[in-house]
Amino acid sequence: MAKPGIGIQMYSLRDQTEIDFLGTLEKAAKIGYTAVEFAGYFKTPAKELKSKLEELGLKAPSVHVPLNFSDSKHMESDFAGQIEYAKELGVSYIITPWAPLPELPTMDNVKYLIDVFTKCAQQVRAAGMQYGYHNHEFEFKLVEKKPIIDHLLSGMPTELMIMEFDLGWLHVAGYKPADYLRKYKGRIPVVHLKDFNKGLKDAEIGKGEVGYSQLLSELEPAGVDFMFVEQEQFESSSLDSAANNYQFLKEHGFA
Repeated sequence: MAKPGIGIQMYSLRDQTEIDFLGTLEKAAKIGYTAVEFAGYFKTPAKELKSKLEELGLKAPSVHVPLNFSDSKHMESDFAGQIEYAKELGVSYIITPWAPLPELPTMDNVKYLIDVFTKCAQQVRAAGMQYGYHNHEFEFKLVEKKPIIDHLLSGMPTELMIMEFDLGWLHVAGYKPADYLRKYKGRIPVVHLKDFNKGLKDAEIGKGEVGYSQLLSELEPAGVDFMFVEQEQFESSSLDSAANNYQFLKEHGFA
């Protein structure tokens, strides 16, 4: 086993990427990040983006690709275009960042998602990549006395869907992130590091309530290859927080 690489979900720097996408990648690399996870490409051709990543020595193991749940007729074709781009970029994992669930979910809602995810996973697998899902807190609501996320993971074969646990949202849902890292060991190649203060206000990693000083030691045994910092609210600026988050991880022996 090896320690996970330090990455950043580029949505964390969206105020910068909207102005200069490729230039922001340079800033992330300069801070020290060795990997990035995309949530959009700002119309950059895949060949150009891949070349930039190689120039900066950045890896892009995973990308977030929302599914078009509002238009089921075009969901598959829309997703196919995203798969084609990701394949050209050279990523390993295509991850659905969110899925709709009602306030009071039922087993029918769970079965619907398993059906959608299975079809998406088959598309991704046919292109030589792996499909994955990223959680928020609502996937931990109980259906038949069991968290929805556990239904989804038991209903999907491991070879069809990996999990990208967002450890911050897992904590917010009232569960121990360490328990889920142990439970799904070997199925979690990537994770999100997100920290929260009271009132669900974003905090820099290690400054919130999730407990990353202890939690980080669980990543390597769980088989995590890359951890991606994600932050949406900042005391100073997105770049300052990105640097502080990297420094925290460096101080804990990950760089």
